[in-house]
Amino acid sequence: MSDKNRARLRRAKKSRSKIAKLEAIRLSVHRTSQHFYAQIFDQSGQTVLASASTLESDVRQQLKTGGNCDAAIAVGKLLAEKAKDAGIDKVAFDRSGFRYHGRVKAFADSAREHGLKF
Repeated sequence: MSDKNRARLRRAKKSRSKIAKLEAIRLSVHRTSQHFYAQIFDQSGQTVLASASTLESDVRQQLKTGGNCDAAIAVGKLLAEKAKDAGIDKVAFDRSGFRYHGRVKAFADSAREHGLKF
């Protein structure tokens, strides 16, 4: 494991422990060079309540590639709609150690625009 990834995981552990103390529903994101993934977990962190990614067929048809800000915006919109259907409106945002910048920021702004509060 590279030092860069090890540092990201250390930051993720720190933020997840704070979210666990809040006992809030957690919105977690993960990004790779080609795709963007987002999941909403319950308070215990054991059950996935809603999820969206660039691998889903309806998102994939809209996009040329899954590794850019447009893809993150589409995933944010889709996850916010799925969360509304599941009765979720407030979550704690878990960046998974990624900087709040670029695709992560675009995703968060899109999810907020479509009704999620965090």
